[in-house]
This record gives sequence, C-alpha cells and structure tokens, in this order.
Amino acid sequence: MSELGNTPPAPGWYPDPDGAPGFVRWWNGAAWSDVTTPAGPGVAVQRSPVLAPPPPAEPSVSRAVPPPSNPRSFPAGRVVGLSVVALIVVLVVGVLVGKSNDSTTVADPPVPSGSAPSGPTFAPGTVRIIDEDSGLSYPWLGENWLEWNLGAQYEMTHIAGQYFMTQEVVPGGGIFIAQCTSGPIGEGYGWAGPSTLQGTVLALADSVRANYYPAPNEPRVLRDEGRTVDGHPAHLYEFDLSWDVPGYDSTGERAVLLLVDVGRPAPALLYLSIPNTHAELYGVIDQVLDAVEVL
Repeated sequence: MSELGNTPPAPGWYPDPDGAPGFVRWWNGAAWSDVTTPAGPGVAVQRSPVLAPPPPAEPSVSRAVPPPSNPRSFPAGRVVGLSVVALIVVLVVGVLVGKSNDSTTVADPPVPSGSAPSGPTFAPGTVRIIDEDSGLSYPWLGENWLEWNLGAQYEMTHIAGQYFMTQEVVPGGGIFIAQCTSGPIGEGYGWAGPSTLQGTVLALADSVRANYYPAPNEPRVLRDEGRTVDGHPAHLYEFDLSWDVPGYDSTGERAVLLLVDVGRPAPALLYLSIPNTHAELYGVIDQVLDAVEVL
C-alpha cells in the first residue's frame, strides 16, 4: 500500500513496525531486518509517513569510489592505485611476530592444469594479513589466494585481504570471486556502540546481499550469534544464499560477516564468501574465524 504525496523512507532506523514500544528496526531501502534493537543514545530514529516498504532504493555510500555495478562482479584484470595507497595492508613475512605462535594451514583453491595465478601475489613466507585500517589480523589462506586489488566496496571505507577468481565472465561483464576481506565500516549502517553490533551486522548483510549476488536469491541463516574476538565484543552472521540465474556457474554461496568492536570510531568488518562451486573450501571459514586477532 502506498500514499500519494508521501516520500518513501530512506535506509535507517524506524520504530518497530510490529508495534514493540521502545524498539526500532533497520530498513535497508528494500526490506525490514529480522532483528530489532532498543532505541537509545546514538540510534537516530527516523519517522516515515508511509505504512509499507517502498520500492528498492540505492544504499548509502560513505565514500566517493562506487562499488561494482553488477551483482558480485569485478572488472577483470583491474589493478587500482587504491590497493596501494588507500588500502594499506602490512604483511608479516617469515616467522609470525605477535600473539600467535602456531603455524597457519593454507587452503589453496584448485588451479586448472597448466594455468597460473594472475594478479598481485603475497610475498613468499606470508602467514597472516595485518589490516592496519580495520584493526584486524587473520590468516593468509595459501598460494593461490591473491592480494585484494579489485577496488572499493559499499560497506567499507578501506578494504584489504585476499581473493581468487571462480568464474572469468558473468552476465553483464566482470568476474565472480571467493574472498576474505576486511575494513572499517562506513556510515549509514546503524552503528552506535557495542549494543548495536547485531543490528549493524544485519544491515551490512542486507547490503552485501543486494549489491554482490545474482537476484533473485534466497537466504538460509546458519549462525547469528554474539561472540568475543581477542577480548573484544563481536557478532557473527553466517548464511547460505541460493539462486537459479542463467550465466552463473554457481547456484549459491556461503557468506560470513564478523563485526568486531575494535575500540575505534568504526567497528571492523571481516567478510568471507565462497561460491558453492568451491564448497570444499567451506572449512576455511572456521579456520579464519578461530584465528582472528585485534591489533
């Protein structure tokens, strides 16, 4: 139902449409989140004159560099200066210095016979990725995982990490990838301190689902839980997506969003995604989660 003369609501926090007093629910421009959060200091509650969700709207962008225009596609072979200047990744080479003294098990994606990785490779001996911008450190997953060089994404003000290509060409152009990346989140996702971790990570999940995957798609939540990462409050949201869209080798993907309050103005997001064409690598998800450290 719509009302003439009313402006559709923008993404943000609104009073719970189910009528729960004192609670708000995140509206991403297309759908309500599944979880409410208490209204309080730092939660900017908006008021909308419409009684039903409006047509889909573009999500908030907190920086000038736009994300890929196609769902989950990235320009092939694109090496951006952003990966050197704005995306600062400090690599630990050789013996790991820090809190972890155990060795890292690598998870190499399959490489077809006669082919070789293309793109920026990590220095020999690298065992961890240290992302100074987000405040997180996590394992490098192996020889065929490349250093991130595919530009910015909506949800993070800086991005660092690793990826490998799973499909060379997708509908609309670009490539399909698996990735393990991190960065401080941008504005517009509801962050107002540790009490909003769950609501914020759900808003981020809505954003990545809308921006980087074929549509229509169906989600199935696997984990939605609070946890502690290296002594810091965090929230984990893991889901399987499925779709039936011509032109894609994959029919689904497992995605994980770990949001960590690292004690900085913006929390850190760790984002892992692996298409079901490489489901044998789902095990690296817990390998990474169990080894995340806060700088």
